[in-house]
Amino acid sequence: MPRSQKSKHRTREKRHQSHSNSQIHKGAQAPVAMEEAPTSSSPVLEGNAQNLSATESTSTSQESWGGPSTTITSSDISGTRSDELEDRQDKEHLCFPKVSFSTKSSCIDILTMKVGLLEQFLLYKYKMKQPIVKEDMMNVIGQNYKNQYPEILKRASERIEVVFAVELKEVDSTRHSYDLVSKVKLPNNGRVRAGRGLPKTGLLMTVLGVIFMKGNCAAEEDIWKFLGMMRVFAGRKHFIYGEPRKLITKDLVRLQYLEYRQVLNSEPPRYEFLWGPKAQAETSKMKVLEYLAKVNDTVPNVFSSRYEEALRDEEARARARPTTTASVHYRGTSSSFSHSY
Repeated sequence: MPRSQKSKHRTREKRHQSHSNSQIHKGAQAPVAMEEAPTSSSPVLEGNAQNLSATESTSTSQESWGGPSTTITSSDISGTRSDELEDRQDKEHLCFPKVSFSTKSSCIDILTMKVGLLEQFLLYKYKMKQPIVKEDMMNVIGQNYKNQYPEILKRASERIEVVFAVELKEVDSTRHSYDLVSKVKLPNNGRVRAGRGLPKTGLLMTVLGVIFMKGNCAAEEDIWKFLGMMRVFAGRKHFIYGEPRKLITKDLVRLQYLEYRQVLNSEPPRYEFLWGPKAQAETSKMKVLEYLAKVNDTVPNVFSSRYEEALRDEEARARARPTTTASVHYRGTSSSFSHSY
């Protein structure tokens, strides 16, 4: 092939590759790194951390685990009962989750890279049902960054909590071992099904949030419209959630976290979602609102109308608790103890 034709061919290949990469970034796909993680041992501890470029790590940390950077106004997600309510709720915004991606050609944020590496490591350990030990985490970030370890761990665990609705908790203080624990008691610590895998809790909390924001009852089409903005589609297999329609309309309904019923007198049949009894028992409107606020990097009372409803729900729950039981909650953990007088 003449040199000029080779040059044109290489130019076309580069242009095509650049276009493909831009499409991946626009879609903010779910984490490919975890999907292709080997099943033998941690890829990070085997030394691959040294081979992972700063650009790849930053991209994975800031893009892969997030959904599309779509901001959804209350007209997309909130149920409206009057023009006045709609006007007030138009000031409330919700997005899942934000993608914050900025690069400087002269400098890469090394701490962000370390956060991304530790994030992948923690999720890999969760997926493979392997213990998470401080010593291993220190090996991931490197001894040169041991002074930054608390900040790196905090940022990595917060990002995982936002996307997957699982919390990093210390399970053995003597061994400094940790585990990622689901916010609700889904089977297999959030995996729903037996075996290995990533948590489904984030999807459940998202659906519960949409139901709450829609006035405690959401049409099925509204659920799928919202999930579509997160690149989660009915009938299309998702590497974290499997087939989302089966997970939402079958598994989570069977487990009583969701109620799925036909709209009365609808023809053709239409369906709607409500909170199931397990969701009512294991979480609350305030906890779901706090999760939505954390996803949006804001505070719960930003969603003013729903915040007031969540407060009333908390008060009702407090009145319903036995007066002979005192419960003490510690900051940073969901642990509690009860004492009967």
